[in-house]
Amino acid sequence: MLQGWTPPGLWALLLWLPGLLASGSDFQHHRYEEMVRALFAVQNECPYITRIYSIGQSVEGRHLYVLEFSDNPGIHEALEPEFKYVGNMHGNEVLGRELLIKLAQFLCEEYQARNQRITRLIHDTRIHILPSMNPDGYEVAARQGPEFNGYLVGRGNAREIDLNRNFPDLNALMYYYEKNNGRNHHLPLPDNWEQQVEPETLAVIKWMQSYNFVLSANLHGGAVVANYPFDKSRYPRIRGRTTHADTPDDKLFRKLARTYSYAHSWMHKGWNCGDFFDEGITNGASWYSLSKGMQDFNYLYTNCFEITLELSCNKFPPESTLPGEWMANREALVSYIEQVHHGIKGMVYDENNNPIRKAEISVAGINHDVTSGVDGDYFRLLLPGTYTVTASAPGYLPSTSTVTVGPAEAIQLHFYLKKAKKQNLKQKPHKSKRNLSSHKTSLKLSPR
Repeated sequence: MLQGWTPPGLWALLLWLPGLLASGSDFQHHRYEEMVRALFAVQNECPYITRIYSIGQSVEGRHLYVLEFSDNPGIHEALEPEFKYVGNMHGNEVLGRELLIKLAQFLCEEYQARNQRITRLIHDTRIHILPSMNPDGYEVAARQGPEFNGYLVGRGNAREIDLNRNFPDLNALMYYYEKNNGRNHHLPLPDNWEQQVEPETLAVIKWMQSYNFVLSANLHGGAVVANYPFDKSRYPRIRGRTTHADTPDDKLFRKLARTYSYAHSWMHKGWNCGDFFDEGITNGASWYSLSKGMQDFNYLYTNCFEITLELSCNKFPPESTLPGEWMANREALVSYIEQVHHGIKGMVYDENNNPIRKAEISVAGINHDVTSGVDGDYFRLLLPGTYTVTASAPGYLPSTSTVTVGPAEAIQLHFYLKKAKKQNLKQKPHKSKRNLSSHKTSLKLSPR
């Protein structure tokens, strides 16, 4: 239902949208209605590569609109990865919202101009842009305006709930499993979880369930740094200090964060907003521990790797600074999307060439698996190197291959699984526990 539904009546907007894209390219803060008009203007200008859909509604009934870019909008093509950007999770952190609106306009304009890089990106990637996850909070913050906006005014949704503390806490379950050789991916949600989260959070989780996202970024403000999982520390804070909480993909996450930081005009320099972050990146927990956050939830519940981008010292920057912020972030926003095309990808088939969904793809030495999608395709982000990869599924014999990943595009690696005989239908043993390493860093306050 999420993938094809557009709210009634809004198509009428298209009758008076011609020419709006050009005027909408001016840098400004967009209130909700203006944001909707800007998104539909892009869709009207580039109808063959875009689609607008709603993933749900906010507490006050505002639609959470997503603008999709693809050479086949509305269709998942096998072996074409799904990518998402999410902005304005905290209603008063508004730069990400404006950057994503501008990115949508930029992608449309550059595609029309036959920019080879952008054309290839849209043809090979399905890009989903959610400019505002918290439109209600934004309206509260916007009424205050940039000059008078407080640190917390409009941060939460209409019920004043912080949406980045509102996802099911899967970290605690993961840390328990680490001590007991338990499951390392796609952790189960708690009972009655739908009643425990806000409408905006529920909509985003349902969105994640509907698309096999591979890579994502969550745009915030109040600092300038690329933050990567885990956000929640494994250990209690001691004397004002927290510890680095690394994922099994720690090196990969560092590389993803550095991709954005070094493509950004000044993030990589480290000194920003009175803080210093080496190379402009940080592990979330080593900065400060955060429970029930969205980026950890992505990693532990889905196939998606997400980082959090803090993009401005000023949460609600004046309009005069928006052109400079766009130029500082434009290359980084595009470069980060391109990271979805690294590692390995392929199909998982049975003996009759039928695709197998939810097959597990395991990489030796990395204690975190991904699964194949409904079409049998899988995507596993990896750094350059040689890996031993195994595909397995209930009722089938596992298949293992060795593959060498380079620095360029993802290597295709397909698996063909044979039906297992009854005596072979034993569950594969869990991988051994990994050694956990941590180091202490100073606790610092942040808007995340």
